[in-house]
Amino acid sequence: MRNHILKIVSTNNLTPDVLRITTNKPVGFDFESGQYANLTINKSGWRKEERSFSFTNLPANNSLEFTIKTFPEEESVTNQLLELKKGDELVLHDVFGAISYKGEGVFIAGGAGITPFISIFRRLKAKNKIGKNMLLFANKTKDDIILESEFKALFGDAFVNILSYEKVDNYRFGRVTEEFIKENVTDFNQQFYICGSPPMIKDVEKHLIHLRVNKDHITTEIL
Repeated sequence: MRNHILKIVSTNNLTPDVLRITTNKPVGFDFESGQYANLTINKSGWRKEERSFSFTNLPANNSLEFTIKTFPEEESVTNQLLELKKGDELVLHDVFGAISYKGEGVFIAGGAGITPFISIFRRLKAKNKIGKNMLLFANKTKDDIILESEFKALFGDAFVNILSYEKVDNYRFGRVTEEFIKENVTDFNQQFYICGSPPMIKDVEKHLIHLRVNKDHITTEIL
């Protein structure tokens, strides 16, 4: 795949440390919902620093969108992304992704692990096929929840938040344990999609297998 120069159209923060970047879409370029791209900043000193970020727009859109967890305190690529403005450029390299929609099920995300799911959710909405899908979303605090209003509108009561750093009324407190899954999921003969840190994925996958979920029904993507 040849590289593409992406020109930034807009940037804005979805949470204190999550940045949304919108760019032009190269002619003839396409991707599947759930995939991510390796990007670099088209700026001296950063052109070889590739990082992977998920597409969060619909494939049919005329622009591209990336939703990115940033680390402002670090001298990193994401720190540099915070400095970019309209007209600056990114370079899109290869496109990858293990997450693809295989049917109704339970999506389990930790923090920025939600990003590969966003385009999938929006595509399901566009087709009026949200159906009985469910989202279990783990974050540290309420302020860390990405696109909370959008997910609430999509899933209603099938959108369950759990916070590990603070207790808030009407939000679960703790981590995604086997007990938490059992309390919220009644059907274990369906698809399960997991994205988050390696330790989270390992733990959640172990819980699901203990709950007799077929391994072939578990799709994972490491954040």
